[in-house]
Amino acid sequence: MVSLVLSLLLWFNGLLESLERPSVGNDLSRRQLELSTLAAPAVPPSLQPLLVGSDPGALLLAELELQAQTAGQQEARISLLERALLQLRQGKTAAARPLLLQLQLQAGPDDQALIEQLLLHPQGGAMPAVQRGMLQDPLVRRLSCQVLAAGGDCAEPAAERRALLQLLGINLLPALALLAGLVLLLREGWLRWRGKQAPLPPLIGPDLGVIDVVLLIAGGFVLLGEVLTPVLLSPLLQATLTALAIKPPLADGVTVLSMYLGLMAAPLLMLFFLLRSRGQAPEGGWLQFRWKPLAPGLRKSLKYLLIVLPLVSLVGWLQQLIWSDVGGSNPLLELVLRSGNGLTLACFAFTAIVLAPLFEETIFRGVLLPVLGRELGPLSAVLISSAVFGLAHLSLGEFPPLFTLGLGLGWLRLSSGRLSTCVGLHALWNGLTFTNLLLLAR
Repeated sequence: MVSLVLSLLLWFNGLLESLERPSVGNDLSRRQLELSTLAAPAVPPSLQPLLVGSDPGALLLAELELQAQTAGQQEARISLLERALLQLRQGKTAAARPLLLQLQLQAGPDDQALIEQLLLHPQGGAMPAVQRGMLQDPLVRRLSCQVLAAGGDCAEPAAERRALLQLLGINLLPALALLAGLVLLLREGWLRWRGKQAPLPPLIGPDLGVIDVVLLIAGGFVLLGEVLTPVLLSPLLQATLTALAIKPPLADGVTVLSMYLGLMAAPLLMLFFLLRSRGQAPEGGWLQFRWKPLAPGLRKSLKYLLIVLPLVSLVGWLQQLIWSDVGGSNPLLELVLRSGNGLTLACFAFTAIVLAPLFEETIFRGVLLPVLGRELGPLSAVLISSAVFGLAHLSLGEFPPLFTLGLGLGWLRLSSGRLSTCVGLHALWNGLTFTNLLLLAR
């Protein structure tokens, strides 16, 4: 009871604090508009309304101005410069000048020449000969050329084609996946209505009681993993990084990977000793991973990924209509979006695509769901395990889509009788999110 009460208080506090954390959604929206503005010249005229809109530059300026009004933190220099350039391109010199003066105070030596030339606009000015600092960004470079070298060739063919491919990756492929998911979802509903669905296999799980599961999640996962482990591990990790002269951004990747391994250690050790005392495991093991045969499991994971996509998208869309600015994104999303270091991204990817699915599915679908299923029935077990799964991420804004994803994972556990399919679906979902962030990164 002590573990449960403390865990609930910690989770409640974490959910409230998530309201104050910035959402990565604004960054994703702005970055997609930046790609649209950059890619526009490479898009065939017939496809422009569909892919980038009639005037992506105007949409980007509106988004930047909106974010500048609502941002609780200092606006990034490159966003400030983009806003000024878009205003200058529209002839709003008076509106752009205060932004350029602010930038002049913040800019480093590599950007001073560009800012000075823009402040001279429209009386004079020319593109700086050396492209350094923010001029290394292709969109900034093209916008600066359009402002300072009116009538000159400002095309960025390679960057424009790359931006177009990125847009296709984040828009066209998910749209096709959503369409395929809707077809599969309708097919599943039709088969169930006709009574042609295969019966559910027996729900086999660990020989544990509800109190064991409470101790595992509340005591092992929350108190030992989320609270005590960071306190003990963080100083040791920082000292090690300093001694090895590992600095950001690589230090961020190593920290995330190490802290997640530390988070996993206590609950998995506790589970190991709990199961060891239960005697002979059933065929397939207490957790029923059942990795072999691998191919049918992967196909089922992919099928359920497509089925879950439209459901999670619908829930996300409804949430935006009801409460558009909940905040509280997972901090890892921001780190992936802003990191350009290969080793750092590899650490993030291994944590998100391998460790998180294995650990979270072991706890929520490997232990919690079967134990609750034995006590309350399978459907109640799916609902409760999905709710706990969503709450465990400590983000009020992400709870509705995570709860929906949890429902898909729980139903997959029931229908397949294998935990490995849930791990596969979870890994595919995280991999899809990670790939989308990489495509949006600068």
